[in-house]
Amino acid sequence: MKYSISSSNTKKTLANSLKKLMKTKSLSKITVSEIIKDCKVNRNTFYYHFEDIYDLLKWMLEQDTIEVLRSFDLLVDSHEALSFVIDYVDQNKHILNCAYDSMGREQMKRFFSNDLKGVVQCIIDSVSIEQNKTIEPDFCEFLISFYTEALAGMLINYFQGNEKRKKEELIEYLLFILRNSIPNVIEKL
Repeated sequence: MKYSISSSNTKKTLANSLKKLMKTKSLSKITVSEIIKDCKVNRNTFYYHFEDIYDLLKWMLEQDTIEVLRSFDLLVDSHEALSFVIDYVDQNKHILNCAYDSMGREQMKRFFSNDLKGVVQCIIDSVSIEQNKTIEPDFCEFLISFYTEALAGMLINYFQGNEKRKKEELIEYLLFILRNSIPNVIEKL
């Protein structure tokens, strides 16, 4: 247990260093040497935990997402959860844009989609139980893919500044669509 905590703390320290460096330079210009120097750890420690800087970036973004998902019951607190996500995007636009510049839109979308997939599936499963409806697995996969792609695309547009709506308006539109379309689609089955 003690080792697990130490390992987690080391990963967080490396991630914090990467965040700090990304404020002053692009991801492609950051080196492992800079990260380990900032953290005062050796190179082997970095490579014990991560394959490369992109692996560290992926872990860092996943940890941030996990914290969001743990903090909220998305069916009950969906407005608060979406506000939290948008606030996170606002606070980390520079980091997300650096990641986007290095990874590209498809990789970034894939990253967001992986994390949003479970959330959307939870919503769909809850609505189908509430309505006592069975969804064919193929159609359920389609719905999950449809909504995760849409949400991931909207998040990318938002942090890149391509979404012109203000935060509250964007949240209200997203909630309206999720709260109305998923139950209506499942009801029609």
